[in-house]
Amino acid sequence: MGRMTASTGRRVLLAAPRGYCAGVDRAVIAVEKALEQYGAPIYVRHEIVHNKYVVQTLEKKGAIFVERTAEVPEGSIVMFSAHGVAPVVHDEAAAGRLATIDATCPLVTKVHKEAVRFAKEDYDILLIGHEGHEEVIGTSGEAPEHITLVDGPEDVAKVEVRDPSKVVWLSQTTLSVDETMETVDALKDKFPQLISPPSDDICYATQNRQIAVKKLAEDAQLVIVVGSKNSSNSIRMVEVALDAGASAAHLVDFAAEIDEAWLEGVTTVGLTSGASVPDVLVDGVLEWLAERGYGDVETVKTAEESITFSLPKELRRDLRAEAAALVADRTGGTPSAE
Repeated sequence: MGRMTASTGRRVLLAAPRGYCAGVDRAVIAVEKALEQYGAPIYVRHEIVHNKYVVQTLEKKGAIFVERTAEVPEGSIVMFSAHGVAPVVHDEAAAGRLATIDATCPLVTKVHKEAVRFAKEDYDILLIGHEGHEEVIGTSGEAPEHITLVDGPEDVAKVEVRDPSKVVWLSQTTLSVDETMETVDALKDKFPQLISPPSDDICYATQNRQIAVKKLAEDAQLVIVVGSKNSSNSIRMVEVALDAGASAAHLVDFAAEIDEAWLEGVTTVGLTSGASVPDVLVDGVLEWLAERGYGDVETVKTAEESITFSLPKELRRDLRAEAAALVADRTGGTPSAE
C-alpha cells in the first residue's frame, strides 16, 4: 500500500478489527438485560466500560454508576464492571445485602485466577500495569501480599523479591504489547528464572487492534482513534500509531472533537476505535471526514474475530427476589422500606 499524493485524492483507511471486543459487548448487553429483566435502577460499580457515550446511554436507560459499594442502597442489585473487582468488593456487597451481577471480562478473570494460583504456590508476582487502573486494583486485591506492581521498564530497577527462583509476571490486559514485552525483557535481565504466565495476559482484542493500527500508520499521515480519555487500550493505540510512523495521532470521543487543522496537508487518514467504542461513534467520524473530502474509505483488515462470551450466570436468576430476601433476613421477615 503506497502513500498517496494530493493529486490522487483523499481517503480514509478504516481498521478492522476495531471497536467492541467480546468482553465489552458482554458487559454492555448484561446491563441492558438486567434493566429489561429487573427494571431500573440497576447500580453499576464503576463505569461498566471506559466509554463516555456508552455510560451516558445506559444512564438514560436507568443504570446508576457509583464508585463505591457503600453508595448502593441495601436490597439493590449491583453489577461489577468488565474490569473486575477485588475479593473485598464481593465481601462489601454481601455485607450490604446486595444482589450482585459479575460482568468481569472472562480474560480478566483468567488473570485473577492465575494470581490466586501463584500466590498459593508462594510466588512473588510482578504485575505489569498502570497504578490506579481498575483492572490492576482488582487483580492486586486477589493476592495483595504477593503482588508487586511494575508500571513500565523504568520501575524494574527498584523491584525486590524474596526468592529470585520463584518469580512470575502477570499483566493488565489492555497494555501495549510492545511496552509490556520491553518490561518483561528488563525483568528477565534482573531475574533470569522469571516465569511467564501460561498464556499471554494481554487480551486478543488489544493485540489485534494494535496490529491493525500499526498497519494504518504505514500509510496514514494522521491516525484518529475513537475512544475515551480514561480508556487504557485506546490511549495505547495512539502511542502505538506514533511509534509505528504516523506523523500525528489523536484520541477523540466524538467527531466534534476533531480539529480541522489536523487535516492540513493530509491525504490519508487512518481511523480506528478502542475496544469499548460502539460503531455509531466511528460512523460519525466517517461522516465528518466525508464532509471534508475524505469520502473514499478503504478497510484494512488484519485479523478475524469470532470470540463471544456468554452472559453472566446471575442474569438467569430472579435477583430482585434475592435482594428482598437478603434484607428480609436482617429485618426478621419484612423487607426494609429504606
